[in-house]
Amino acid sequence: MNAIEALNDKNGSNKTSISKYIESKYGDLPAGHTTLLSHHLNRMKQTGELVFLKNNYMKADPNAPPKRGRGRPPKPKVPLPPGVVLTPARPRGRPPKDPSAPITSSKPGTGKPRGRPRKMARPEGGITGNSTLISTGSGRPRGRPPKVKTSPLTEFVPLVIEDDDDDDDVMISV
Repeated sequence: MNAIEALNDKNGSNKTSISKYIESKYGDLPAGHTTLLSHHLNRMKQTGELVFLKNNYMKADPNAPPKRGRGRPPKPKVPLPPGVVLTPARPRGRPPKDPSAPITSSKPGTGKPRGRPRKMARPEGGITGNSTLISTGSGRPRGRPPKVKTSPLTEFVPLVIEDDDDDDDVMISV
């Protein structure tokens, strides 16, 4: 506060000028001087002893109205008449269920259990295995179907080429 009063700038004093004044008055300063100065200036700003405006600190005007915070101001509280007892406020969120209460269904009589139906067991031997089928809705297993393997030719038929020496025609018989 002494440094700000001694510097007496109408726009206030910045942190550097306050630090230089303190160094000129008290001589050699400890290594943590700038950190301590910043801490004390911020604390004085929070308590309202100093006003921070355009990167400068100045003394607060005692006649100035208190600075309003951000956001909407709170509604004024209406005093309650004497003798009125307030009930405690309800806690937030959904109230807990009573464990001793009976279980009630919202849709009585449907006969279906809630949620997705359970899967049946997969067939053991694949498509040609047991006759237990999966009840997945479409009757088909999931994924890409396997390729159908074609059997190789079972009978070998030789190709016979006949050539007559009379003309240039070639006869092929299968």
